[in-house]
Amino acid sequence: MFPQRLDSPLAYDIAKAMRDGFNRHYQLFRAESARAKHRFETADWHGQQRAQRERIEFYDLRVSEAVARLEKEFKAGEQPMDVWHQVKLHFIGLLVDHHQPELAESFFNSVTTKILHRAYFQNDFIFVRPAISTEYIEPRDKPTYRAYYPESETLADTIERMLEDYALQGGYTNRRRDAERVAAAILGRFHQIKLRANFQLQVLSSLFYRNKGAYVVGKIINGFVELPFSLPILHDGDGKFYIDAVLFGEEDLQMLFSFARAYFMVDMEVPSAYVQFLRSLMPKKPRAEIYNALGLAKQGKTLFYRDFLYHLNYSTDKFRIAPGIKGMVMLVFDLPSFPYVFKLIKDFFPPQKDTTREQIKGKYLLVKQHDRVGRMADTLEYSDVGFPLDRFEPGLIEEIRQFAPSQLEIGDRDGNGEMEVVLKHVYIERRMIPLNIYLQEAFDQMEQPEHAKRASKQLEHAVVEYGNAIKDMVAANIFPGDMLFKNFGVTRGGKVVFYDYDEIEYLTDCNFRKVPTPRNEEDEMSGEVWYSVGPKDVFPETFEPFLLGNPAVREAFMSHHADLLDAAFWQSHKQRIQAGQMLDVFPYDEAQRFKHDGHVPYF
Repeated sequence: MFPQRLDSPLAYDIAKAMRDGFNRHYQLFRAESARAKHRFETADWHGQQRAQRERIEFYDLRVSEAVARLEKEFKAGEQPMDVWHQVKLHFIGLLVDHHQPELAESFFNSVTTKILHRAYFQNDFIFVRPAISTEYIEPRDKPTYRAYYPESETLADTIERMLEDYALQGGYTNRRRDAERVAAAILGRFHQIKLRANFQLQVLSSLFYRNKGAYVVGKIINGFVELPFSLPILHDGDGKFYIDAVLFGEEDLQMLFSFARAYFMVDMEVPSAYVQFLRSLMPKKPRAEIYNALGLAKQGKTLFYRDFLYHLNYSTDKFRIAPGIKGMVMLVFDLPSFPYVFKLIKDFFPPQKDTTREQIKGKYLLVKQHDRVGRMADTLEYSDVGFPLDRFEPGLIEEIRQFAPSQLEIGDRDGNGEMEVVLKHVYIERRMIPLNIYLQEAFDQMEQPEHAKRASKQLEHAVVEYGNAIKDMVAANIFPGDMLFKNFGVTRGGKVVFYDYDEIEYLTDCNFRKVPTPRNEEDEMSGEVWYSVGPKDVFPETFEPFLLGNPAVREAFMSHHADLLDAAFWQSHKQRIQAGQMLDVFPYDEAQRFKHDGHVPYF
């Protein structure tokens, strides 16, 4: 352990430069998030998506800037370890009364690990655990949330006042009507419960912006009952706003903040206070996923890794090859007691997979930056991750040695006598039930008379969800490429989500064609493709033999999604996107929407 002294002026200057680098990052991050309000008001949908995509790059750019400054001004990489220990202590002092201390600590870690060589790197020099508490940080600009008490007015009056306080420029189509609808929906949820003296609405002070929607997020408090709620605000096409629905309860909020959706734009002075409020609405959702949903992905990664290390300390099971069909591109393993899977890019691929490691990483980045419309799983990306060797099944180590040897290093990295597995590059995703396994379970149960009816419904739901997932991706300009069931998963909530990205393409880059009419009987009887096929050609009618071999699957699919086998369906959406149209894909069901007069966007 290093001595607890602070006698190096250079250490203070380095710490202050790092703090200034973080402050610049969060100032830019917050300014871009705040501009989402104007983009929503002016219906600049393409600008909103572009800003969401570009904001993801902010963090790495600011880290690189900070590293360059520290090397140029202080020759930071040449400083002795004692100075670096003092840098950390000074940095802690600079975070007293800071409004984003947890983010600043993660920024410190990112910069420090870029500068210090791994051979000299120890946990003494980074924040393995937070040093500054984020409890009860008071914002300067505006309160984290506002409370409304409908004591001397109707609930509709209160809701109208609440909407007015968000100060959207442009006005509502009929704000009074919307307020009365929301009030009726809320009172309907409490119709058998007396409204208590402390009845109130608490809403976060900033709206949550994503794609073509803005969302009020808060909770209703009535006595000891707390009910999470959200109000989606949309455009009517004529420059006015309207409330599209009321979402109630933790399940609806979980869908809104799903790991399979794009990150929100939210103006937050104290992000930890927003996370704490949101955790009161969704106590089952890990804080890491909430930070991710708010666009603070680096903090999400930091918290996830802390949770992961904590879980390793209190579990004894071993990492294993993940159940299911092995992929040709990714090697997937898991820890049975931990609800995530770990994915390594293999070093070599079979001939039919004409790709490279860099191309695959590019596909995963594409998904990270794109609107995932609730149908593509988010991934956490890590480099040089260490795992205890004794927690790996021998068969998994051999699998990695065989298929991804360049990604594997085994040794005593920290010099403490404990052998580690170090993986050079790994993706981590939420574990889901692979759709092919989910369907097989339904097939098996359908053979048992007492379970047949329920299994039949399970199968139909899964097939309908599968088609809906593809159509939602199509709406967002994504062609999944490999549409086999094994590349899709079923979430805890029964949603089907895509998670295998090595063949993903923009829809607009594909050429959708009908299979040509055979020229003669020889063509018709040929087992080979007799017509020319370009590198981006897709023939939707050829999906059928690979997907619809089971009669029950075929019946459900053809009843709901036969258009997916028609090239015209795909081509029409490609033309729509090329014309600049952007479809709405919202995180709630059509049945939850209010009925509206006149033109409203369609799902």
